[in-house]
Amino acid sequence: MRVLSLKEQWIGNIRGDILSGIVVALALIPESIAFAFIVGVDPMVGLYASFCIAVMIALVGGRPGMISAATGAMALVLVSLVADHGIQYMFAATILTGILQVVIGLCKLTRFMKYIPRSVMMGFVNALAILIFIAQLRHFVGETWVMYAMVVGALVIIYLFPRVTKIVPSSLIAIIVITIIAVLTKSDVKTVGDIGNLPSTLPSFFIPDVPLNLETLKIIFPYAISLAIVGLLESLLTASVVDDMTSTESNKNMEARGQGLANIVSGLFGGMAGCGMIGQSVINIKSGGRGRLSTFVAGAFLMVLIIVLKDVVFRIPMAALVGVMLMVCVSTFDWSTFRVLRKAPLTDSIVMIVTVITVLSTNDLSKGVLAGVLLSAVFFVAKISKLRVTTNVIGKKRVYEVKGQVFFASVDALVAAVNVNSEEKEVEINFSQAHVWDDSGVAAIDKIILRLRENGITATISGLNQPSSKLLKRLTVHSNLEN
Repeated sequence: MRVLSLKEQWIGNIRGDILSGIVVALALIPESIAFAFIVGVDPMVGLYASFCIAVMIALVGGRPGMISAATGAMALVLVSLVADHGIQYMFAATILTGILQVVIGLCKLTRFMKYIPRSVMMGFVNALAILIFIAQLRHFVGETWVMYAMVVGALVIIYLFPRVTKIVPSSLIAIIVITIIAVLTKSDVKTVGDIGNLPSTLPSFFIPDVPLNLETLKIIFPYAISLAIVGLLESLLTASVVDDMTSTESNKNMEARGQGLANIVSGLFGGMAGCGMIGQSVINIKSGGRGRLSTFVAGAFLMVLIIVLKDVVFRIPMAALVGVMLMVCVSTFDWSTFRVLRKAPLTDSIVMIVTVITVLSTNDLSKGVLAGVLLSAVFFVAKISKLRVTTNVIGKKRVYEVKGQVFFASVDALVAAVNVNSEEKEVEINFSQAHVWDDSGVAAIDKIILRLRENGITATISGLNQPSSKLLKRLTVHSNLEN
């Protein structure tokens, strides 16, 4: 993978970035409004957030071409805060979320992303594709066959138009064509205007109207911590997906700082907390977007649409946008999953399935990733805890050869393998093919040595590598060590 220069990030793909940004802006409107409804606030809160976050992340983010805005994952965290304490506390929590994310980025804590296994990543992506699909189903409720026909028409245009030309994103053409058809035929289908009212002014700067005291901090801090972790988790996983799609690298620590600054600005301008959006990012990349300009255009054009072209936007059929989002589902879902499930180790398949099920049952991507990581850790511990101990007699001395990792999960096998009632009065335990990792391992060795001594057997330990030897010298209660 290569790193894009700053020039490439801004002007290396001007036409593609502008056109893809327009497509993303259109798709952001219904989602931003829907996320505001989830939280229980005015639609303008979601729209202002998407505008502020997209524009800011274009300027200071670490992943060119990635779209960040108001998201469902963040909205779900904010529901109880708004219900219990009101919207002003939500703004304050959003600002604190940003501060925490900036600190995480400055401390370079994003390096812990490497501990998320590929099976969890695949589960995350597939679960998100399924969630996006499920979210579109509500738009079909109460609709006639016309809605279905328009969705099919939009999909036909999206997949066939690139065979004619790729100069203009097929998603944009689909939205334009379906809108024209709906207007000319006066079709009775749900439009963007039916979702909710749009703001008619730009967001303005203000300080949240909350008491600046410890009580306020106690209220918003737990929410801010959750938002910061959920937001970064989703953003960094989305950045990794975009990395793979574009074969370019991103700066994860810079992205964390950028997400933090974007959320601070969002909270100061009347928006809710947001993060990276894998669905919109896929739309952007599939529509030809590659650089920061595409993200900037998406945010800026969003405000142009809802303020200057509001009447036009109101008439866009939801069928057109649903068609675009269904394309996103197909593009986002990792279809190699079915091959992986057949060929990958059973434990990897289980982790992937558990990640998907957890996300779908909780509607929370972070919980799915957490479940997947924890399960992967359990499987890994079980795998490396398999200890082999062989024994043979050399003269009057019994020698035990230990092979594997000696730690809390494998010590029982080590203790059981050594016969403390040996007929030989001299025992050597050789660790040349083993490594002692923790206090549990040292305690097990102590237990063995002390029991051998109690039975009148001379016991020595040999073959320890340097780290294991240092650990035993520091923690052991016996001194039968050979270097």
